[in-house]
Amino acid sequence: MQLVTEENITDLAVERWGTARDPRTAELLTALVRHLHDFAREVRLTEAEWMAAVQWLTRAGQISDAKREEFILASDVLGLSMLVVQMNHRLDPRATPATVLGPFHVEGSPELGYGADMSQGLPGTPLFVSGVVTDLDGAPVPGAVLDVWQADNEGLYESQHADVDEARLRAKYRTREDGSYCLRTVAPLGYTIPMDGPVGELITQTAISHFRPAHVHFLLDVPGYEPLITHLFQEGAQYLDSDVVFGTKAELVVRFEQREPGETPDGGTSAEPWLEARYDFVLQPTA
Repeated sequence: MQLVTEENITDLAVERWGTARDPRTAELLTALVRHLHDFAREVRLTEAEWMAAVQWLTRAGQISDAKREEFILASDVLGLSMLVVQMNHRLDPRATPATVLGPFHVEGSPELGYGADMSQGLPGTPLFVSGVVTDLDGAPVPGAVLDVWQADNEGLYESQHADVDEARLRAKYRTREDGSYCLRTVAPLGYTIPMDGPVGELITQTAISHFRPAHVHFLLDVPGYEPLITHLFQEGAQYLDSDVVFGTKAELVVRFEQREPGETPDGGTSAEPWLEARYDFVLQPTA
């Protein structure tokens, strides 16, 4: 019988988890064991601290549901999400940079026509976003679907409204033959991440800002090209330098130009002042 000691427990645990039938699973689990044990040794983890961590994980699971992903939020604020994005999307410098998905994407958004309004009368300054989708060499990508979503004027996403059961500030737009796209929404606002759960509890114990800068989310998953998950941030917005999920990139900061009532990029007109943002998405072909 082999006795377990503080000195050999890590080797024993690594040996056991190394029996996973799939080689990649074995690699992941044995590395996880080693790093967890090294962490515990480095900080001299106490039993009380270990139990507090277990209870924190339990509460994160309990508060999560189909509309709330507390573990994704935890990954985001710890910087892990952006690290994984960076490692898995080492794109050509000409390609649009990727950033985090976030916990509020909803599948099945309605497809709207060129320049259609996804805000559907919600309060806010009208914002038109237009441009083209191209490949690395500037050739247009027709038929590309842009899955778009954002928070409302209260800083809340659709999934955070218990009484909303229809698409709210989210839609899909398809590029035309020349690669052009145009969407209408309302100007986004900076907002706080949910602070009423375990993640918020941790944030309050630090000097970390719990705000995100104003942005609109985009997801482009076009056959033949690397999937792109990204944001467009408003130039001059608060919290660009302190984004709580580390998602801001200089290449994604866009000027929102003030426009007077009149002609709009979709070929229509606006009776009130509006904002215009132009951005060309550049996709990288799959290897």
